[in-house]
Amino acid sequence: MAKTTAMRLIELMVLKEDIRSVLVYLGKLGDFQFQEDFEKSEASSPNADEELFRRLDEARAALEIKQPDSFTVPPALPSEADTDEAVKLCSCVEDFHKKETELKEEAEKVSSAYKEALAFSNLNVSYSQLESLSFLTMRIGKIRPGTFEELKERTEGRVVLVSLDEDKTRILAASSKKSRFMLDAELKEAGFVETELPADFKGVPQEFLSSLEGRSRECKASLEEIKTERKNFSETHSEKLLRLLSLFRTASMVTEVQDRLESTQFVYRITGWIPAYESRSLMKAIDELTKGRTGIREFLPGEVHSVVTGREKVPVKLKHGKLVSNFERVIFSYGAPVYGAVDPTPFVAVFFTVLFGIMFGDAGQGLVFLIAGILMSLKKMKLMGWEKFGPVFICIGASSMIMGLLTGEFFANETFLLPFSRFVKSLFGITDEAALAEPILKMMPSKDSTLRMFMFFGFTVGVGFIINTCGLIINIINNFALKRPGRALFGKNGISGALFFWYVVFFALRLAFFKSGPFVFDWIIIGVTLFITSMSEVLERLVEGERPVLENGLLAALISALVEIIEVLSGYISNTVSFLRVGAFALAHAVLGFIISMMAELAGSGSLAVLLIGNAVVVVLEGMIVAIQVVRLQYYEFFSKFFNETGREFRPFKFEYKY
Repeated sequence: MAKTTAMRLIELMVLKEDIRSVLVYLGKLGDFQFQEDFEKSEASSPNADEELFRRLDEARAALEIKQPDSFTVPPALPSEADTDEAVKLCSCVEDFHKKETELKEEAEKVSSAYKEALAFSNLNVSYSQLESLSFLTMRIGKIRPGTFEELKERTEGRVVLVSLDEDKTRILAASSKKSRFMLDAELKEAGFVETELPADFKGVPQEFLSSLEGRSRECKASLEEIKTERKNFSETHSEKLLRLLSLFRTASMVTEVQDRLESTQFVYRITGWIPAYESRSLMKAIDELTKGRTGIREFLPGEVHSVVTGREKVPVKLKHGKLVSNFERVIFSYGAPVYGAVDPTPFVAVFFTVLFGIMFGDAGQGLVFLIAGILMSLKKMKLMGWEKFGPVFICIGASSMIMGLLTGEFFANETFLLPFSRFVKSLFGITDEAALAEPILKMMPSKDSTLRMFMFFGFTVGVGFIINTCGLIINIINNFALKRPGRALFGKNGISGALFFWYVVFFALRLAFFKSGPFVFDWIIIGVTLFITSMSEVLERLVEGERPVLENGLLAALISALVEIIEVLSGYISNTVSFLRVGAFALAHAVLGFIISMMAELAGSGSLAVLLIGNAVVVVLEGMIVAIQVVRLQYYEFFSKFFNETGREFRPFKFEYKY
């Protein structure tokens, strides 16, 4: 059986001048896990590279450039020229943003003033009374020559200032009521002399309205120019910006790791785990990269003090092909295996595929999963982040199709695949018309199908027996490999427990099918294996040299043995009977298909819609329910046999763009 990947601890003593290039190499390799868990250490303060990356990302957002999912160029460190270019580009975009923001604010302010003044333009009230009715404070008069621009700069954002003549000495100023004292103070500084208007002058001066309207048009035109300029800048600089984002994302990650490493004034120390098959090539590459300036040492896990004393667990890496590796997340979502133990992923891949197919047997609906899996694997289809599990969809789709061919179901139709059933049966010499008119494996219950149903449920329990047996064998191998002979020999899931389970199953099958027994030796074998299993704690301490053997006395050991007997019996019964749900779900799937088919017949002209909606509901909802049940069976019936403790998942340092 395949075990977890062999690991080595590598220690590197790297000169300060080489540290960044070494970290870039390790990040590109993506197969080196630092011994210290940086994720659990205190977050370091933002570094200069990260700050520049953030500015670039803000510039990207301001230029409305789509955020990339990955690096647009291979990970590398930026040069000084790249840094200058990044700062310059960020400054340009920030200037665009500042101008656009200022113009938007001024446009809103002018527009608000124009609308309010326009509302009072036809008011039949004298101008001298207008201030008490309006939200505006308006002043019309003259200022000293050459002070208009200075006054405009001082009051920007608070006052609307409009020139009423060419030399900009005659002005109209407006502000909110609450800013009138500030307005008068600023106007006084500019030598403002208010113009006396006729006592019968009514409404808002037309010059003011015209000036405000003109200024509003100017602001809108300037805004459009800025937007056009920004769009052109985005089109011409998008490629450069994305390249710089990739470079500074790499640099920020390198700097973050570098800041957390052990170091002296001139040397950095790096220690980390790497798969054994990579260690030689890594040492050679680093030696060449640093021209022999790096000190390198390699350690076996048994030579690492923190591992020997139990303070550190060796990271667990599972190595598989593309198909089986997609089932790894089922393992790691439960827990990482212990280093040196059997790798259960191939078993999970087979059991997951088989169990799903049995419970979800429909050739048409399985074809949907198969096509979806192929499209996801080819990156032609996205499904809420599930694209990476395309091979899993292919497996369960193929399994469901095979079961569907046996049960004769194709999108809830039981007649479409009858020609295939007839062909297969004819190959085995079956000529009876009644038999040829049925699928190979009829799932719909009927008055004459009781025996067939019990046989099918017996088959699913048999599948459960195989899965439980695999779990027991993995547990026995793991305990021997981890030098725990007591658990391997006498544990509930060890050899004694497995022999008890296997012999009880053999005994039950012999009684059922051969009417043989029971004999005295049957009870002796069952009794002895059960007794040894119940006394596992005492026997484990005896074999493994722990003293005293009866840690809490004889009475406590006997009580513990009684409890263990109850647990063993209930555990094995529940573990076996639990697989009846596989047959129950297969039966429920057939009944659902029958219901959809009957509803389609009753719908008449709307039968196509009923079939489409019904099958869609089954594919989505029942597909999810079946997947959950398969995972549950793996967790509680398979993993529980050998997952006595969890290991440490291998999480290598690698460059990721996500931010």
